[in-house]
This record gives sequence, structure tokens and C-alpha cells, in this order.
Amino acid sequence: MNRVTRPFHPSDLQAMVNELAPLFGDRIHLSQAVRNQHGQGEDSYGCMAPDVVIYPFCTEEVAQILEMCHRFSIPVIPYGTGTSVEGHLLALQGGVCIDLSEMDQIIEINPQDMDCRVQAGVTREELNKALRYDGLFFPIDPGANASIGGMASTRASGTNAVRYGTMREAVMGLTVVTPSGEIIRTGTRARKSAAGYDLTRMYVGAEGTLGIITEVQLRLHPIPEQIRSAVCTFESLQGAVHTVIDAMQAAIPIARIELLNSLQMKACIRYSKLTGFDEAPTLFLEFHGSPEGVKEQVGLFEEIADGHGGQQFRWAETTEERSVLWEARHKAYFAAQALKPRAKAITTDVCVPISRLADCILAAEKAALETGLPCPIVGHVGDGNFHLLIVFDPENRDELHAARDLSATVVELALTMGGTCTGEHGIGSGKKAYLRAEQGNALEVMATLKRALDPKNIMNPGKVLDI
Repeated sequence: MNRVTRPFHPSDLQAMVNELAPLFGDRIHLSQAVRNQHGQGEDSYGCMAPDVVIYPFCTEEVAQILEMCHRFSIPVIPYGTGTSVEGHLLALQGGVCIDLSEMDQIIEINPQDMDCRVQAGVTREELNKALRYDGLFFPIDPGANASIGGMASTRASGTNAVRYGTMREAVMGLTVVTPSGEIIRTGTRARKSAAGYDLTRMYVGAEGTLGIITEVQLRLHPIPEQIRSAVCTFESLQGAVHTVIDAMQAAIPIARIELLNSLQMKACIRYSKLTGFDEAPTLFLEFHGSPEGVKEQVGLFEEIADGHGGQQFRWAETTEERSVLWEARHKAYFAAQALKPRAKAITTDVCVPISRLADCILAAEKAALETGLPCPIVGHVGDGNFHLLIVFDPENRDELHAARDLSATVVELALTMGGTCTGEHGIGSGKKAYLRAEQGNALEVMATLKRALDPKNIMNPGKVLDI
């Protein structure tokens, strides 16, 4: 992916840095090492470093930076924890990276209303540590210890989405800094509203292309009375997927239901040093509720699994055992990369209607086998979302082309089945062509919004849309 010409003169960047220096001091970084760190995510697109990195402490400081970037027409790339996988952090036109990690304050927790407000740099693990004293938790779990602002920007979801929804459902309101440096607040603490345009939903999932999210109002949930986790292996991938479909259609309120195919289980067993697990299609499960409710859920699910070739359940009875189980699942991406020396991975992210899940997964696996590349499958299958992880050598041109072609094939499969090219990772700079294929002329409406709100195209340019 090539960097386009910078839309600003180097002297304008220097003038802006000189104006900001008295305000930010050593929180302005020009070193190549820091810039390189901020010019890439956990993806296969390489590094495109920004020209400068700045660490603000509050919304007002973000507004000061954006006002100057707007004045000098300098691009801005928001940065959370660097865990995105679709080229969101590439400085395609150079510019300023605003690292929000120092904005890590939990502003308020309202236990009676089960909501809270946090700065964008707070990570989900930090938030849950603070919430446990009030018997609450924040359920959105994308695996990585991502920042709340980044999760809102990419409309993240993860392992709990089947029960608790995605960031779209979790976010009640936002504080946003517009491209010109104006501070606006969307939403309220009320559980619903019919007041005006839904600006909160517009910014959630905008991937930093319309403004910078600096504070997030979140919906919380009580910690369940009982949590039970289990692993169940299957004779075939088809049996595992049909178990998921039947369980969802039976309305069993499972909190987590994750699918790993045989190759992904092999990778996780090696990488996370799991013992006593089989290299076979496997479902990772978690049930939340009262003891009686959980018992009923488990019984219903075991009955369905048995009918599709499910083997004996292996239960994680303690918190420590559950942590080991889910940590192995969360490290599936790195486990997949470890299958091949010096490998990178394309993380396909399609999502389809639940009734087409088996068709899509089996067709994707067949296409992957034909390439000869190692392609583990892992997915939040309870809501029809799965990842075919295409592992390849980036120095091998044939493998690179085969990986990209396979990624396109998987997206085409999903779109023909009424699905989407991305269930949770976003478009970034890597899936723009897929977005056009999926959304058609609705893309022009998105472009109209982008031009209206960001007429100078300084907000994360080159991501989601080409303007």
C-alpha cells in the first residue's frame, strides 16, 4: 500500500509544532522510533509512520490540536492501543498521530443506573477492574485489551456479543471533537431517546474519519450469579456449526459460543501449551445466569450437541481455569501466525445470517484448502461472524497474491449469502473495495456526510472512503 503525496507543506507542519510546543512540551514526539510505533497496527500492511505524535490529557487539548491541524490542513490519525487489524493507523498522507492513551480516567460510575463515563484511553480490562467492586461489568470483549475509544470507533464486538451485543448497543453517548476543533456531546444517560438525529450511532463505527471520540458513556451489566465455561469437541466441523445454528434457533441465551476448527485448535494447543485438548473442531462455551438458569441452558445445549456428534464436555470449574481457556481463545490470532515462520495473517471478518453460517464456513474452508496455505478458522459464530485467518509469507509474492485472492473469495461468499465483509474489525484502508461491493450507491451518501463534516479531509484520510 503506497503513501500518497502529503497534502501539506513541511513548513506548515513545523509551524504547527512550534505553536503547540509551549502547551505540550515533551508530549510531542518527533523521533523515528515513536513515529514507527504509531504507524502500524496488528495487521499485514506494514508501517507508514506519521510525521509527529502528540499525547493529549483531555478533550480540550484534543480540540487545540485539531483546530491547528484544520487551520494548516494537516491530516490526523487517532491512536488508542494499536490493536486494529485493517490498516486504520497507516499515515497514508503523513500528518499528526493523536495518541489518546494518557486520557485514561474513569470519570464516573453510576451503580444504580448501571452506566459509566470514561475517557477514550481507558482499556476494557482497566474498566472491568474498577467495576467489579460494584458488582458490574462491561461485556464487550474483542480479545485484545483495546481502548474504549478505539472500540467505539471500530464498532467492536467479540466473544460476548451473542448475549450482550456490540459497541453499537453498549454506547449511550459520546464526547467528540470535530475536525475544526469544536467539542460536541451526543446522547444522554437515559436508556432511550427519540431526540433528533442519532449522532452517537454515526460516530460509533466511523473509524476516526468524522471526528475524535474523547469520552464514552457506557451501558453496564450486573456480574452474573453463576458463570460456567466448557469446551466441546466434534467429529466434524459441520456438526459443530449446526450445533451453533440449532442452539441459536432454540433461543438458548448463551453468553459466549466460539468455534475453532481442527487447525486452529492445533495452533492454540501449541501456542498456549494447552493439555488434554484434541486437535478437532471445537466449541468454547460460556453460560451466565442463576444456578437453575445455567443448569437449564447447559442441559438444552448438551442435548443439541449430542445430536450433531458432540463429544464429552470439558468444564472449567474455577475462575483460573476459565481464564486459561479464554486466554487461549484470545491468542488465537498469534497462535495462527506461529504456524508458519515469519508469517503474517489476513484476518477475514465476514458475518452472515445464522441460517447460512454452515454454508459459508464450509465453502471458505474448502477454498482455503485449495490454496495450500494454513488457514485456521475461529469465530464468534453465535451471531454469524467468523474469521478465516490466512497465514502467508509476506516475502513470497505467490503466497501474498493467493492470500489476497482467498480473502476476496471469502467476502464474495458472504455477500452472496446476504452477509457483510466485516462483522467487527471495520473497513480501515484494507477493505474499501469490499465496502463498495457491499453498499453500492449508499457509499455516495457516506461520502456526502464525510465531505460535509470534514471538508478538508483531514480526519484519518484514506480510511473507509476515498474522498
